[in-house]
Amino acid sequence: MNKSKEIITELKKAIVGKDKVLIKIYLAILAGGHILLEDIPGVGKTTMAIAFSKTLGLDYSRVQFTPDVLPSDIVGFSMFNKDTGEMEYKKGAILCNLFLADELNRATSRTQSALLEAMEENQVTVDGVSHPLPKPFMIIATQNPTGAAGTQLLPDSQMDRFMIRLSIGYPSMQSEAEIVMRHQGGNILDAVNRIITRDELEEMKREVAKVHIAPAVLEYIISLVTATRSNEYIMRGASPRASLALAMIAKANAWVQGRDYIVPEDVQLFIYDCIGHRIRLTPEGEESKKGVRWVLERIINSVPPPVIK
Repeated sequence: MNKSKEIITELKKAIVGKDKVLIKIYLAILAGGHILLEDIPGVGKTTMAIAFSKTLGLDYSRVQFTPDVLPSDIVGFSMFNKDTGEMEYKKGAILCNLFLADELNRATSRTQSALLEAMEENQVTVDGVSHPLPKPFMIIATQNPTGAAGTQLLPDSQMDRFMIRLSIGYPSMQSEAEIVMRHQGGNILDAVNRIITRDELEEMKREVAKVHIAPAVLEYIISLVTATRSNEYIMRGASPRASLALAMIAKANAWVQGRDYIVPEDVQLFIYDCIGHRIRLTPEGEESKKGVRWVLERIINSVPPPVIK
């Protein structure tokens, strides 16, 4: 079952002129990953998350992160029930299918870290008791650019748990005019309909997981990630999670294209999105002002892709 075209068409009712971003988020969801959207306010990050929840039939929850948001607001808390004489778990906002962590980098470090267990193990632990999250489960987090008012850097351990980092960016003049016109008819999200159910999404994810990775392509993925650990401009290279992320999203791309195997091009499409937020440049790399993308392009050009026959 591959309803990818119908899903993307439905999403485009709410999101104008950002097809590449839509497709990448969709692929990350199929790959079982979490998504970080780094951008200025007002470019449609929240609208995009709600559109995905409606199209994919997902239970959706949103928290606007501020310094006074507590970990218990996210993962829940225990409360004494006087009728039963026992402590009773009260669900937090994260007990859903799609959790939108809006402006995550405005929260305190303690609250940010409350997401770590959920992102890695699909569960939360409150007072020593673990509570599984619904399936499917994914996080779309947004953050304002570093240095914006009231922001602080996300910890490296959390950045590493996002499969991809994307930026929506400003719309073109034509797209912005289209957005304004669509809003004249009311809430554009009202036009978005459900295309699949949660169970169908889970089945699609299982099909993606079965996509074959040839040994030569797997070696190519590992070589690309390993090259970030010895590059002269990179102070800290990508972790093994980057290899896993590249492999999984490449599988998703192949499956959407109708293939049951991945090719090097599937990998190359997502190197910056999967690795860019996982590395730290050296002072020389930062001072060169050439940036992470330039460094990763050099790595891509230095690692020859395998020939798939």
